[in-house]
Amino acid sequence: MKNKISVIGDRDSVMLFQTIGLDVRYADSTREIETAIHDLARQGAPVIYITENAALLAKEAIELYSKDTFPAIIPIPGKGGTVGFGMDGIRKNVEKAIGADILFGEGR
Repeated sequence: MKNKISVIGDRDSVMLFQTIGLDVRYADSTREIETAIHDLARQGAPVIYITENAALLAKEAIELYSKDTFPAIIPIPGKGGTVGFGMDGIRKNVEKAIGADILFGEGR
């Protein structure tokens, strides 16, 4: 498992990632998603892509790894498109790094 990129989410959103050789974990419930995150982290996955809907259900588990270099947990849109969770995380990180929201301005 070490050095293999992984993807977590509902079957319809992530099954195609398996065809390009990524390690795919189908998970719909909070418990399944959290278990997948912890298992992949323990196995040394360097990058975990997770659908935004799954990430919303597992915020606490993702937060546990947010300060660590690995795994990098990256939200991606699911089959229904984006819900804004990934972009919100980017905005918060940029604001924390430079002290201002240069992406969206203060009106958001």
